[in-house]
Amino acid sequence: MTRIIGADGAPPPPPTTDVARSSVVDCALYVEGVRQEGQWDYAEALAAARSRPNAFVWLGLHEPTEDEMAPIAETYGLHELAVEDAIKAEQRPKLERFNDVVFLVCRTARYLEHARLTEHSEVVETGQVLIFIGPAFVITVRHGNASKLSPVRADLEARQELLAQGPWAVAYAVTDRIVDHYIEVADGIEDDLDALEEDVFARAGTSSIQSIYQLKRELVEFRRAVVPFQRPLLTLTSDASRGTVPKEIRRYFRDVQDHLSRTIEQVTANDDLLNSILQARLAQVSVDQNNDMRKIAAWAAIATVWTAAAGIYGMNFKFMPELEWRYSYPILLTLLVTTSATLYRLFRRNGWL
Repeated sequence: MTRIIGADGAPPPPPTTDVARSSVVDCALYVEGVRQEGQWDYAEALAAARSRPNAFVWLGLHEPTEDEMAPIAETYGLHELAVEDAIKAEQRPKLERFNDVVFLVCRTARYLEHARLTEHSEVVETGQVLIFIGPAFVITVRHGNASKLSPVRADLEARQELLAQGPWAVAYAVTDRIVDHYIEVADGIEDDLDALEEDVFARAGTSSIQSIYQLKRELVEFRRAVVPFQRPLLTLTSDASRGTVPKEIRRYFRDVQDHLSRTIEQVTANDDLLNSILQARLAQVSVDQNNDMRKIAAWAAIATVWTAAAGIYGMNFKFMPELEWRYSYPILLTLLVTTSATLYRLFRRNGWL
């Protein structure tokens, strides 16, 4: 392991415990955009970064516990409120500043492939990435598997000029990857909507109201991740971020903001289309119910003819009409059948049967 002596000649801080290492995915020291060799302890890496110009630490964590996060927060000087948010990971997208550390919360999303949309289909998986950006460090805390950051690190390490911009280059790359995943999710949901719309308006459509509501819930969950993220990005690209975000990186954030805006427009359009599909399906169900009621009423009217005849001839009067005539039953049955057939033909012509 590479060990660096601080600028004041003092030995580096003591290494972290095994417990604190369990949540560390990767810890690297970068100087002028180049990753330094060796396995770095996060405390040693921070001391080395502060002793060198144009150097910073990128510490990646995955679902740390309170005990794991405490020594890291003490070493890097993280505010307790931000640390609490990073542990619980139940925050809306936001941007906060604690002294010289900027805290950015992002919601991640991933589209889950499925053969067919049902009332139990999980379409969108969400998580969170929380980023601490300091003068000589950036800490990414990931919750869930929606957006893994190892590809982001690999891509950045291949772009030395961008990585040389410092911790904010990492923040840009992470947000860019998250928004790219938003676009993939939006496209996947749009494909589901196309298939759902085709099925609903097919002659023998089989889509249930439950499956449409399920997609609606998934879309609402995705929208909660995407729409609130617009405000932090607007802050990062505004003039208020001058002095905090490098000018060159602000240009990159504007590109991310543009992609996010288009994704929000797509999500809004998908939501409107899904509402229209839901209303159309509800109208179809209502029409089907009306058709069923008309069929029941038509058959009830036909049955009433027979019921009326049975009610009349079932009364035990002594002088019933045609009671002793030998052709009474044949004529009565013929009359009932003819009346029923006439009613059936009328109802069939009017679309009731």
